[in-house]
Amino acid sequence: MISTKSTTLLRELIAGDDALVAPGVFDGLSARLVEQAGFPAVYASGGAIARSSGIPDLGLLGIGEVVDHLRTIVESVSIPVIADADTGYGNALNVRRAVQEFERLGVAALHLEDQSFPKRCGHLDDKSLVPVEEMAQKLRAAREVLQGSDLVLIARTDAIAVEGFDAALDRAEQYGEAGADVLFVEAPETEEQIETIAERLPGPKLINMFQGGKTPLVSTQRLSALGYRIVIIPSDLQRAAVYAMQRTLEAIRSDGSSATFAASMISFDEREEIVGTADYLALSQRYGD
Repeated sequence: MISTKSTTLLRELIAGDDALVAPGVFDGLSARLVEQAGFPAVYASGGAIARSSGIPDLGLLGIGEVVDHLRTIVESVSIPVIADADTGYGNALNVRRAVQEFERLGVAALHLEDQSFPKRCGHLDDKSLVPVEEMAQKLRAAREVLQGSDLVLIARTDAIAVEGFDAALDRAEQYGEAGADVLFVEAPETEEQIETIAERLPGPKLINMFQGGKTPLVSTQRLSALGYRIVIIPSDLQRAAVYAMQRTLEAIRSDGSSATFAASMISFDEREEIVGTADYLALSQRYGD
């Protein structure tokens, strides 16, 4: 049986009545866990990928490094991958190349943002933006490359913290006119702003929800009713993993082993099941290795 393409599947999900929740991942293992937990999509977070390399989310990774990370994520799951393409890694020509690379990898969607290059995390202060027309040109370049493709193009604006809320809405509207399929206004600061974004902007919308950010947490049911169709949760999995590793390291340092932390760890067999070791060994036997 031929499976539905991830791009087609994502478009079908967006066309539905409910917002899909895509937890943020940063490697193949975290992506597998999201799929096994029953989520319909994963979000390949640029910030989480950067931090998994030991550096902050300040636009320090080049496109080649990001593509290498994305490849392991896409190859590890069968559900759609929504990818963070930051600013497109430069001007409109760089955007063309980035979009081509991401599409070849098999991502179902990508988002481009209107920060100046190099960018910084959307919930940090002191961001700067490119002019509206420059961002619109990037989106037109992306749309031109994607002609005939059903990959979902998402436009993100970080204007709330730089130019104000009304300017952010104006920018998002122009980005939709330039060819974006989904609009993403980053870091609204009140529930009223979340509601106004949903009311003012046409078409499907994406919202970023994570613990401790500038945006208040709103239930997925409420966001669905407002008209949001994608909810990304970029960093919570990574932060939880860091906390667990720190606690385990404390136990190892004080006791010489992780025995006191054993109840908070999965078993050896559970770990092997997550990565499909038995399936690989069965294939090896079939090939006579």
